[in-house]
Amino acid sequence: MAGANSVRVAVAQMTSINALATNFATCCRLVKEAAAAGAKLLCLPENFSFAGGRRDSLKIAEPLDGPIMQGYCSLARASGIWLSLGGFQEKGSDDAHLCNTHVLVDETGNIRSTYRKMHMFDVDVPGGRSYKEGSYTEAGKEIAAVDSPFGRLGLTVCYDLRFPELYQHLRFQHGAQVLLAPSAFTEVTGPAHWEVLLRARAIENQCYVIGASQTGWHYGKSQSYGDSMIIDPWGTIVGRLPERLSTGIAIADIDLSLIDSLRSKMPIAKHRKPTDFWKSSSSSSL
Repeated sequence: MAGANSVRVAVAQMTSINALATNFATCCRLVKEAAAAGAKLLCLPENFSFAGGRRDSLKIAEPLDGPIMQGYCSLARASGIWLSLGGFQEKGSDDAHLCNTHVLVDETGNIRSTYRKMHMFDVDVPGGRSYKEGSYTEAGKEIAAVDSPFGRLGLTVCYDLRFPELYQHLRFQHGAQVLLAPSAFTEVTGPAHWEVLLRARAIENQCYVIGASQTGWHYGKSQSYGDSMIIDPWGTIVGRLPERLSTGIAIADIDLSLIDSLRSKMPIAKHRKPTDFWKSSSSSSL
């Protein structure tokens, strides 16, 4: 049970397809399950509302005040739960581009924060397929951190996980306590790096990390690894779905006093070298 300084959260796992109504029905079921379990926040994975190829994704992309996102805002309001909606296809500056946007919605259905994915997944996966997200996705330029009943949340998306400097900025410059990483890690990269990267981001920043992942095959072309989990600031997995390929949720209690205790005993924020230190150290060695 949650203690006096704790709040219950949930992480979801699903297999999104290229059908908006089907995905929404799945999300409704997961939201109701999380709310019934006492969770105050549910984190859904990247591409929660739609998973499709470039052409279809551009076709369904909408502004945040469009009917797709507003439907999820209504769901949050009806269920009285916060929703972390990672990887929404937000309409870009023209018809040839979209933004991969992480949207945070509160229990009243209001959008509290948005983050547009900075790092584009333009990668030839070893032994897998080639991905060119940057060919149709506009990269974001702004960090997003926001206060909530579950601590100060830092928003990221999937491939961002490989860039620790983003998470360090969220923690040390923006005061994040809980880092959200909605994802669709591939079947090749997932088993090698997914858990390792999530736990590393938790340990080095002394934050909770919530990794909501897609799983299984999407529209017959793309396969996600799954293994959604919640990790505490010591790097311990405190919530995890029992089946890596299943659709469902995992529950954990976030204890903000644990964050304070760990940061007090191991004050890495005080011990970190400032940016100027590295500049002078580098120049003096030449």
